[in-house]
Order: sequence, then C-alpha cells, then structure tokens
Amino acid sequence: MEKLEHPLWIVDFVNAILGPPVRSIGEAMGYHFTGHQVIPNYLVMVLLIVAGLTVLSLIVRSRLSVENPGKLQIVLEDGVGAVRGLLEEWIGPKGPQFLPLIATLGAFILVGNYMGLVPGLMAPTSSINVTLGCALTTWVFYHYQGVRAQGIVAYIKHFAMPPGSPVFIAPLMFIIEIISHLSRVMSLSLRLFGNIFGEELVILILFSIIPWLVPLPMMFLGLVTGGLQAFIFMLLSVIYLQGAVAVEHEDDGHGHDAPHGTHAPAAA
Repeated sequence: MEKLEHPLWIVDFVNAILGPPVRSIGEAMGYHFTGHQVIPNYLVMVLLIVAGLTVLSLIVRSRLSVENPGKLQIVLEDGVGAVRGLLEEWIGPKGPQFLPLIATLGAFILVGNYMGLVPGLMAPTSSINVTLGCALTTWVFYHYQGVRAQGIVAYIKHFAMPPGSPVFIAPLMFIIEIISHLSRVMSLSLRLFGNIFGEELVILILFSIIPWLVPLPMMFLGLVTGGLQAFIFMLLSVIYLQGAVAVEHEDDGHGHDAPHGTHAPAAA
C-alpha cells in the first residue's frame, strides 16, 4: 500500500517542522521510527481537518446572528438540523444529546472523503488506521451509552435475551450477539476504507494514463460516493446507538414494548 502513496508537499513541510521534535520524543520513549517521514500522510491530513474545522467553527461562532444569519450559518444550521432530525427519528426525544459526536464524525468523514479530490492532498479515510479509529470511537461510545442508560446487568442481559427470544437459547444468543457486535467494528471500518481507497486508486491510475481529462468522471462520482459514505457511517452509528440505549418495559407482566424511537434496532 505504501508504494501507491504519492509524495505530498504539505506532508514534507509538516515533517520538516514537526518531524525532529516528534522523533526525539518518540525515541526517548523507546519507539523507533522507520522511513524518513515521522508523521505519516494520513495523520497530517487528519491534523489539517481538525485545524480547518476548528477555525471554521470559531469564525461561524463569532458571526452568529439570529436576525440576519449569513449563508454559511444557514447551511450549517440546516446540516445540524438534518442530523438532529435523524437522531430524533431513530432514538426519540433523547436522541439530540448524541448530536455532538454523530455530527462531528459525519463532518470529519465528509471532509476527509473529499480531500482526496483536491490536488496535493489525500483522503485520510483511504487509510485503514483512520477508519478503524472512527469505528472504534462509535463502538466504544454506544456501548458506554448502553450501560449508562440500562445499567451494566440489564445491558449484558439483553445480549443473551433479546425481546421475544426463548430463554433456553440464551447461551447461544449471547455468543452470536458478541460476534455480531465485534463484527461491527470491521464492517464500519472496512466499508469506508474500501470505498475511498478504491476510488483514490482508480483516480490515480487514470491520472497516470491521461492527466486532467480522463479522471474527471471518476472524480465527479467521488463527490457522490464521498457524501454517501459519510451518511452511511452516521446512520449506522445512530442505529447502533438506538439499539444500545433503548430501554425495554414490561407489558402486562410479560413481553416487552418496542424500544423508544420510530424504528426497531437494525444491524448492519
């Protein structure tokens, strides 16, 4: 995979400035770096996204206006409103409390996907390290919220006895549920990584054949798939959250009501 990476001036620039101190600190802690680049391409891109979104947030915050909102404020408010509506639809009235994480993940992945279409940059989401980090963040967060909402005993119990399942298959259901939840990390990370990495690879190959013209259709398709992949990641994260925080209630002494939210939990 390293052979497919092309040199980026901004990565060389960041390594020229931050590389020596990072190398010194790492070696002092017993870590030995391989290669001339101390800070890899994808990590430089991640730092650019964090810095860019932080600056954008500060600019928008300084110009917030109720009476005369700017175009950028309106666009961002519509985006936040859409994510909020998604959370309310799936989780219910308590859904908006998860807005900060879900919206941040969506914005990070969306910008990361589109960075690969900018000359001189690369999509950090074409690295499995980045997509795995996003997937683990979602996985840890929804389990934490599940324990917080239901309690540790009730949360573990729902792995063995989902609503409607007979008691005698509880041991088998527990094993199946554990495997299912572990596979979600692989599903979230590999789906995003595979799509963005494959897209970047095809564009790079086409660009090496006939620059500027042949890659354009694939780059246009990347505008569609980049946004779609960010939405899919957000939607699956919301679905997993809904399944984790849904509190079941007894109905007439037996059975369970449907979990809060418009839809039942789904796995992918």
